[in-house]
Amino acid sequence: MNFKENIFLIAFLPIVLLLYYILPKKARWGVLLASSLIFYILSSGIFTFIMLGTSVTIYVAGLLMQKINDNFKKQKSIEGITKEEKKLLKKKATNRKKLVVLAIVIINFGLLLTLKYGNFFLGTINIVFGTAIPPLSLILPLGISFYTLQAVSYVIDVYRGTCKADKNFGRVLLFVCFFPQIIEGPIGRYDKLAGQLYEGHSFDYDKFMKGLQLMLWGLIKIMVIADRAGIFVGNVFEKIYDADGSIILLGVLLYTIQLYADFSGCMDLVKGIGQLFGIEMADNFRRPFFSTSVNEFWRRWHITLGAWLRDYIFYPISLSKFFANLSAKAKKNFGDFLAKFLPSAFALFFVWFINGLWHGAEVKYIVYGLYYYVVMMLGLLFEPLFVKITNALHISRKSKPYFVFQVIRTFLLVNLGMLIFRANTLFDAWYALCAIFSKFNGDIFATSVLSYKLHIYDFVVIAIGAVALFIVGVLQERGHHLRDEIAKKNIVIRWIIYFVALFILVIVGAYGEGYRVADFLYAQF
Repeated sequence: MNFKENIFLIAFLPIVLLLYYILPKKARWGVLLASSLIFYILSSGIFTFIMLGTSVTIYVAGLLMQKINDNFKKQKSIEGITKEEKKLLKKKATNRKKLVVLAIVIINFGLLLTLKYGNFFLGTINIVFGTAIPPLSLILPLGISFYTLQAVSYVIDVYRGTCKADKNFGRVLLFVCFFPQIIEGPIGRYDKLAGQLYEGHSFDYDKFMKGLQLMLWGLIKIMVIADRAGIFVGNVFEKIYDADGSIILLGVLLYTIQLYADFSGCMDLVKGIGQLFGIEMADNFRRPFFSTSVNEFWRRWHITLGAWLRDYIFYPISLSKFFANLSAKAKKNFGDFLAKFLPSAFALFFVWFINGLWHGAEVKYIVYGLYYYVVMMLGLLFEPLFVKITNALHISRKSKPYFVFQVIRTFLLVNLGMLIFRANTLFDAWYALCAIFSKFNGDIFATSVLSYKLHIYDFVVIAIGAVALFIVGVLQERGHHLRDEIAKKNIVIRWIIYFVALFILVIVGAYGEGYRVADFLYAQF
């Protein structure tokens, strides 16, 4: 089931909302759980058992760690026990909890690696050793990349004491499979999301209307901009060797717009659906194309994935005893800069390797992740030099022209990453990059651009849509809360805005005869 399909928008969601608000508050989390399971069964069928299995493992792990904690508290409170004995008991309890966490990580990531990357690993073995192991018939369950990270975070947070183990399996299961977030996230944290799912919310007209606003804006992003741009992008990258460099450049730019509009539009839908139930879900985008560096771009793009990698990969590695000692030695021998740089560089390698691999079982995705790693490391290494150059040239790093330069530079670097991400193979990406510079012909562009299954009208709509995204982004960057401002307008003006937006979706949206509801792009990862 897709959030854009009529069956979801005019049947499934309204029925769930009706049941949610007519039943007593205590029963409302049960409505969310039942509807989430129905949604998942309709979308994944028998593979629902895999998601249920993940939920069972983390539920049991939470209870085991809670039992270990309870036993430790009882033992340390025994009369006459010494401090040394308490330290020993604490160490044993911690080691047991670590074993539980390790087991959960191995089980759940092992399952993810097998289903998502099994054939990739077999193909690699065949290439390296010259074997001919046949590929496995594997099907990826819906949202497994997202819910696995979310599920594992629950276990680690219980271990760290960030949240307590829940004794109710249904509540843990709901946290894992809550239907709005199961397709593309955001990747929630138990301490921030779980309570909202369980408490049962009263109907709030203002929040409900803001949810509908956000859903409408998300649908416009997806169906007016992303789905239309995707037609051109798909044709360009399927015929990459026949395309002029100018066409390829336009294809890359439109893919950047497509991916942003599709993914951020889906997140708007998810947050909007959550608000209909009175639930505030985590932000996953914060106007990434106003970033002045690649580092900042990734703090604004897919925020919850970046936060997960930071909290569960980067910090544990960079703050480990090994790197504390390494940093101390580096500071003694090489100075403060390298003392800070070396632990970060090592930890970030794993972050970006995993980030790339998480997106797909292909070498190009690993290269995509490491591309950003190299760009960030070069930026960190040469930052002192950049400061000296700008000071020597009397360039204010806080001036608007320099800000614009940084934004454009970041945008170009991101588009190069998008080329790697979208190309069918790394060789295709390299060919496309070379063609942009060596095979660029404006005359061919003018005569061939309409042969890629889009009318001039479609390009105009995409251009207007991109400008609208930019204007909205500028206003939000300047502190405007547009939904709040619209909600405060006169009722006539407010509803005129709503109907104009709905009119744009109905008249300009990409649907109708010959149109197939496209899958969300990030649902593939």
